[in-house]
Amino acid sequence: QLVESGGGLVQAGDSLTISCVGSGRFFSAYAVGWFRRTPEKERDFVAAISVSGGSTDYADSVRGRFTISRDNTKNTVWLQMDSLKPEDTAVYYCGSAGWLRGEYSNWGQGTQVTVSS
Repeated sequence: QLVESGGGLVQAGDSLTISCVGSGRFFSAYAVGWFRRTPEKERDFVAAISVSGGSTDYADSVRGRFTISRDNTKNTVWLQMDSLKPEDTAVYYCGSAGWLRGEYSNWGQGTQVTVSS
């Protein structure tokens, strides 16, 4: 089970870090990805990190502004979001997959990020 937290209301240009905590001893065996959903779009890919943390992947819209990281000793994956824009407003979800570009599932409940202009 994955649980997201850390969302909130920020202003454009601000930074925010959201967290995804996994329960169970197999968390470190899965790649973890962040996705976001808006009223207009279903779950869009944002970023992903491999099992070891050695490989990452980003959507073009966030590359250079967002950073994904993980600490398997804490069963936690973070998404640091810098230079936030109003279009980053969404519900952010984390999910797990067998490999970095695999099919993600096991979604958490999501955390709302709102960026005001």
